[in-house]
Amino acid sequence: MLENKRPFAIKLFNALPLKFTLHAQDLMKQAQKATSFSYFGEGNLAEALTHLCAAIHTEANMHSFGLFITKQRILNVLKNRLRLEALIAKHPEILQIEIKKPIIITGLQRTGTTRLHRLLAAHPQVRSLSSWESLHPVPLENDPNNGARKKFARTAEKALRFMSPNFFAIHPVEFEAPEEDVLLNDMTFISAVSEATMHVPSYVAWLEKQDKLFPYQYLKKMLQVLQWQNPKERWVLKTPEHLGNLAQIYKVFPDAQLIHTYRNPVNVIASFSSMLYYSHQIFSDQVNAAKVAQYWMKKNEAMLSSAVHFWEQHPEFPTLHISYQAMMENQAKEMEKICDFTDLIWDENAQKAVFETDKKNTQHKYGKHAYSLSDFNILKEQVLTDFDFYLKKFNIQDDESKI
Repeated sequence: MLENKRPFAIKLFNALPLKFTLHAQDLMKQAQKATSFSYFGEGNLAEALTHLCAAIHTEANMHSFGLFITKQRILNVLKNRLRLEALIAKHPEILQIEIKKPIIITGLQRTGTTRLHRLLAAHPQVRSLSSWESLHPVPLENDPNNGARKKFARTAEKALRFMSPNFFAIHPVEFEAPEEDVLLNDMTFISAVSEATMHVPSYVAWLEKQDKLFPYQYLKKMLQVLQWQNPKERWVLKTPEHLGNLAQIYKVFPDAQLIHTYRNPVNVIASFSSMLYYSHQIFSDQVNAAKVAQYWMKKNEAMLSSAVHFWEQHPEFPTLHISYQAMMENQAKEMEKICDFTDLIWDENAQKAVFETDKKNTQHKYGKHAYSLSDFNILKEQVLTDFDFYLKKFNIQDDESKI
């Protein structure tokens, strides 16, 4: 059963006669004034932001607090863009840094990608994107030990948990834990971040017509900046959205090693639909849970179909397919398989680091996640029909649970 609770403090905020407006040019000027930098870099940033702001005001049905935190998020992204371009202008050698054989985890949401990401991120040979780095990829002035960057992320973690404990129980965002690199893609405002948290169909329609190569080129630039700060032999990245952009990934990272996780789609759709509801609810009091779930079910089907087509057309690109059930039943065996595929050492030291991390990230750590397809007016038969190609491709048995 979906809950519709909101902290009293946010209700009080929304009751105040406050008005927040989001206009692309105004936001860009505010970011420039705050940082004293002017160059945002290549790409169609102003156009993307104009479409997003217009959709937020005309379609998203946000409450005041939702508009307030969205404005702060956009300003933070813009300031990051300015700082990043200023840093590269000062240190052009950053763009010569190689991103070698990145390990990229993808798969439909709720297929175990987060758990696997955290396990691999604990391996001594690899480096991941930390949540605090995703919010501030570029060093801040007078912050040699990154204390200010971590404090900002710690505050954001506490705020998210306060705003929506239900969402946090489903997908905890801990300030020092590995985070999805889609937040780096979103520095271009050409990513699925906004549509995963708000109703902005006109922006999404514009988004679907955009070149998806540029966000990955910008992702590489940001990984170079992060690696310049903290060098490590390999990267491990993770984002479900990569499923629909495999061709672009291999153009930018030709030696990437892809790990794809799969799971019974009935469980995936039910669990992710619940997560979507609570993420949208942070920003709006008018969330149509069934409509959001149906939209994302079609989107996920399209992303997965694109990925399957890519794998069939390009067998030369290495991909390891990992079953959610197999990981749950014999994690050690699957991790050994993954390390063999990615050329990572699976010795006693690596095993200790990985499994110590696993002990800290237990299931239901922040509360149990209950979900049901009936909450979203979706029939199990509909899911099985729409994802029949997925079930057959990976020989997924309909035996995980009865939802």
